[in-house]
Order: sequence, then C-alpha cells, then structure tokens
Amino acid sequence: MKRDIEERTFKFAVRVVKMSRFIPKTVDGRVLANQVLRSGTSIGANVEEAEAAYSKREFAMKMGIALKEARETHYWLRLI
Repeated sequence: MKRDIEERTFKFAVRVVKMSRFIPKTVDGRVLANQVLRSGTSIGANVEEAEAAYSKREFAMKMGIALKEARETHYWLRLI
C-alpha cells in the first residue's frame, strides 16, 4: 500500500505535465498551465518527502502538505 500512493502521485504528475502541453499559449493559458504544473507535480514530491520523514509528526505534516496541493490542483483543473 505504501508504494501505491507514491506510484499514483507520480503517474498523476506525468499526466498533468502532458495535459499542460495542450493548454493554449495565451496569457491566461500560461498562467493556468504554470499553476497546475506547480501544484500537480508537488503532490508526489511531498509524498516522497513524507516517506523519508524522521518522525510520525514530520510524516503527517508532509502528507498534509500533499493533501493541500491536491486540493489546489483540483481547483486549477476545474478552472481549466
């Protein structure tokens, strides 16, 4: 189960990167693409950091950040 979340967030980040290539290259599109790229790829990065945590508290904090990034990504995807 532990590796499952890492794999799923990695695959999601790859999909976000690929999707961002199809967003129009307008001023608005660039802003939206940049925002969704930043938040969508940081989910998995925070999950990876959580796996290397020194304590349960640090693990919970990093996973909490990953959750916040997932919620932000959801917002940007809805807006797109």
